[in-house]
Amino acid sequence: MAERFVPSISLKDFDNRKDEIKTQLLEAAEYAGFFTLVDHGISVEEIERQFAISRAFFALPQEVKGKTPHDTTTNNGWEYKAQHRPSTGTYDQKESLWLMRHSQWPSDEDVPNFREATEAFMAKCAIISNQVLACFSSALGFDETYLKEANDPTKEDCMSQLRLIHYPAAEDAAGTWRAGTHTDIGCLTLLFQRDGEDGLEICPGRESHTSFAMGDTFSPLPAKTGPIVVNIGDMLMAWSDDRLKSNFHRVRAKDVGKSPSRYSIAYFNQGRRNFLVQGPNKKYPAVTVGEYFKQAVDRNFNRQAITA
Repeated sequence: MAERFVPSISLKDFDNRKDEIKTQLLEAAEYAGFFTLVDHGISVEEIERQFAISRAFFALPQEVKGKTPHDTTTNNGWEYKAQHRPSTGTYDQKESLWLMRHSQWPSDEDVPNFREATEAFMAKCAIISNQVLACFSSALGFDETYLKEANDPTKEDCMSQLRLIHYPAAEDAAGTWRAGTHTDIGCLTLLFQRDGEDGLEICPGRESHTSFAMGDTFSPLPAKTGPIVVNIGDMLMAWSDDRLKSNFHRVRAKDVGKSPSRYSIAYFNQGRRNFLVQGPNKKYPAVTVGEYFKQAVDRNFNRQAITA
């Protein structure tokens, strides 16, 4: 498969280059729904430190990881090959740890400095997210602070999460999906990858946030340590009256031979539960963030389609 062009956007000198950056972000979001960020303020060393914490957690015995159990009502905690994808009819071949600021966290006794380091990493993700969201807010005709306030992780009703993800090594995994085809339900996702741990594939071309139409052409997005892969989620697509595109993606096993371990880290801006979602042109009725999530999950599963 040929690689698709995914814009790389520098956030360097953001305050002085805001208009230029906004133009680049808007073009990428309207065309592809995916882009990468560089010069974003998180060093390669900081990213590698967070990956080291992630690897240390996933290397623990299952009974230790299970001390932070997955709670289906909050979607927080550790899950192992538990995410079913209607797109494939199978379970994703991965384990993950979902974290909110106010959720249960692994003990520092099991992974030293886990919470302090991870909360600091999340805070930096929020700063980067706020820069992007400020650009989208003004481009869509909202006040510049609007989408930032709607995704403020310091508020009690904020649903934003960090997800540490591990795809275990697999023999003869050709033809399987480490993560089945899906879109993200929330607003904006920041994804961190590591050199050589490939597998992510993207498929632009979706026209509405309720559409399940999917093209046949998926293109690989090579994994690199440093650049952040960013994609629009369904909620922001609805919030923009379908102007900003939330598109399909998946993680594919190697076609031949052993698929090695893959680690990724995703920061999901998922909005504040009681905040209203409605675009500037009011294409769709206003709903709360909490209700949007419920409707999206119900719609996706009831139609046997694709869920984040």
